[in-house]
Amino acid sequence: MFWQRAWYRRGVDFRLWLLLPLHWLFCGLSAVRRLLYSIGLLAAYRAPVPVIVVGNISVGGTGKTPVTEALIQWLIRQGLQPAIISRGYGGKGPFPQLVTAASSAAAVGDEPKLLATRTQVPLVVGANRQQAIELLLKQHPEVSVIVSDDGLQHYALARDIEVVVVDGQRGFGNGWRLPLGPLREPLSRLQHVDFIVQNGESPSAALAGLKVRTWRFDLLPGSWRRVNQAQGSQAESVTLEPGNYVAVAGIGNPQRFFDTVAATLAAEATIRVVETKAFADHHPFTAADFQQFNACTGVLMTEKDAAKCQPFAPDNWYYLPVSAQFETEFWQQFAKQLQTKQTLHEAARSTYGS
Repeated sequence: MFWQRAWYRRGVDFRLWLLLPLHWLFCGLSAVRRLLYSIGLLAAYRAPVPVIVVGNISVGGTGKTPVTEALIQWLIRQGLQPAIISRGYGGKGPFPQLVTAASSAAAVGDEPKLLATRTQVPLVVGANRQQAIELLLKQHPEVSVIVSDDGLQHYALARDIEVVVVDGQRGFGNGWRLPLGPLREPLSRLQHVDFIVQNGESPSAALAGLKVRTWRFDLLPGSWRRVNQAQGSQAESVTLEPGNYVAVAGIGNPQRFFDTVAATLAAEATIRVVETKAFADHHPFTAADFQQFNACTGVLMTEKDAAKCQPFAPDNWYYLPVSAQFETEFWQQFAKQLQTKQTLHEAARSTYGS
């Protein structure tokens, strides 16, 4: 938590300068690794169907999971049969593993569990993306396009379309790369991706300086649901009881969730959020984490956190689902790009007879 607070302050916290040698080491190793893939000394696996990578160049929450879900829903509406691969961060495995709505978040990770529940499409988790795709296509040969949830820096996987998600609220922090700042790659990387999508707010000065096209999306909150009931499309909306609540969040940018809760409940005079509690991103929640809040009427949380808390949640815990909404022009441009990549894959299959 200290690192993220320091990264997103103006300038560089003087204590971070102690990490300058590690910063240069990280930058050097990253540059060499990408060079080796670009010149072919390290081979990248190319899947037999188009691969769309949804990722970011910064550490922490940017809205990547809702964007992945929005892409999947759009692909389904186009008559395609999409699937998802994910690293399964925070999951204990074994990997690779096919994820279903019945999978445990502890085994497969909170974000894959959420995506499997919300999208109902095939999803495989595993750090080795090639193994994940091979298992996916073996179990679901009908899949026609794959969306990789995260993996922008996973150059061992060849990709057809890159979508980079930017947090319009926090931007790129102090602009430095790890561990001095939140960036995994330099800002110049954004000049070589297909789409940059920004979570609300106005384009940052850093993006304006790069002279790249940015597409805005907004995270729209849904209605409250009980944590201990079914998630996804089968979940029923509920009305919060009057009283005092605590809002908790174990995500990359917890303040965004707290702001959303405040805006959602602004007109509810009898419902008050008396405390907010931020946990580390991907925090492995247990019932003990909530004992300090027993005096409150209930607990409010994100849908991602609810995926981990469902097994032990009482009736007075609620989550707020959100969805990403894009402008029509974005989908028109995305459709053109995808059609081009599909044509190239079809031509390759025709040429090599596979």
